[in-house]
Amino acid sequence: MSYELYYWDGLQGRGEFVRLALEEAGADYVDVSRGPQGTAAMMALLGAKTGAQLPFAPPFLKDGDLVVPQVANILLYLGPKLGLAPADEGQRFVANGLQLTIADMVAEAHDTHHPLATTLYYEDQKDAAKERAADFIRHRIPKFLGYFERVLTQNPAGDLHPVGDRLTYVDLSLFQLVEGLHYAFPRGMTGFAKRYPALAALRAAVAARPNIAKYLKSDRRIPFNESGIFRHYPELDQEAP
Repeated sequence: MSYELYYWDGLQGRGEFVRLALEEAGADYVDVSRGPQGTAAMMALLGAKTGAQLPFAPPFLKDGDLVVPQVANILLYLGPKLGLAPADEGQRFVANGLQLTIADMVAEAHDTHHPLATTLYYEDQKDAAKERAADFIRHRIPKFLGYFERVLTQNPAGDLHPVGDRLTYVDLSLFQLVEGLHYAFPRGMTGFAKRYPALAALRAAVAARPNIAKYLKSDRRIPFNESGIFRHYPELDQEAP
């Protein structure tokens, strides 16, 4: 039976972190909202009046009768099934903690273009967005990426992976995070490889993996765009200090 992934059609967004794991593992899955009546099916589940597994928002994953919401929760569930989680149970919680930290940074990246309210258009909060983006580039990008760089360089198993000595879903999510930041803030990410060489090496290694490389070249990989989480507005981008 195929996994069913539910996320907004036409967006990478948070759903992309799950897609990358499914694609790397060569898993059988359906990106439901991209199919006929897919968005209607997703909205029906979101608007269901009864049931013990009501997701609050996409992405969520359906595996048979089980509905699993939230990116980090989905990956905690899928990781062992796809061979993308540490074998040690304790290390699985380390991986989950890193994934939750990635989610924190993704939320902050989103808030650079919607700092006041998600119900307002970007054009209605441009001034606040400029201030928020400047702070994000000056302070938050170095804080988060510096942390992930330390995680890699201080891994007892070596600096090729953030957890253990083999690829996990955290590698894939760090790749997506870095890709998104480069798209949204190309000037702000100037000097990335020199500042964060271990992260840069991880990014290149993930991109070169056969299944990921094939996926990135396919039409299944939705391009970054200005309706997603990572948006490139030139007026929000600036050189890193």
